[in-house]
Amino acid sequence: MRFNKKIIKRIFDIIASVLGIILFAAPMLLVVIVIKISLKESVFYIQKRIGRFGKSFKCIKFRTMYLDSEKYGSITTSSDSRITPTGKYLRKYKLDELPQLWNVLIGKMSFVGPRPDVEGYADKLEGDARRILELRPGITGPASIYFRNEEELLAKVENPKEYNDTVIWPKKVEINLRYLDNWSFWKDIGYILITIVPQLDAVFKLMKGFDDIA
Repeated sequence: MRFNKKIIKRIFDIIASVLGIILFAAPMLLVVIVIKISLKESVFYIQKRIGRFGKSFKCIKFRTMYLDSEKYGSITTSSDSRITPTGKYLRKYKLDELPQLWNVLIGKMSFVGPRPDVEGYADKLEGDARRILELRPGITGPASIYFRNEEELLAKVENPKEYNDTVIWPKKVEINLRYLDNWSFWKDIGYILITIVPQLDAVFKLMKGFDDIA
């Protein structure tokens, strides 16, 4: 991705994240209250993820799983007993992602890009695939949209981790490389719109460059 494109992407991230924090301040406050009342544990879930150039950063989300659930693995399915009742709702509507607006504002993430992974995935990329690390991790992106039902998919297989490592992860690498090589500002807008209104993918998949989301 050329330098001028990176500047355009970063300027958009700053402006949009500020507007998003202001716009969603009230809903986020409501989520904080609901989590605190229902869970009586820490409201935020902060985990070390792999970011741009392979450097780790603290990714912040609303807590959707019981405390210390990460000890039992990073692969999550839709039927995972570690997910709280409130968490199921937050995950369904992606409300748990809202605190990541802060990560976008400070430059650790972007609105669109590869999802930030735990250690053992992005940091282990080799060869041409390591070019993906030129990108800031994203709240959404073509790979996230392609696997929008990832947790439901993993719930149907016998070995979720094996399926993730051998099927889902390689496909995400392929999609993210294509995203890096064919980036455009308007495609980013399209991915954001599809994330907010999934029904729009029927329109965008007919457009050049959006074939990976179908």
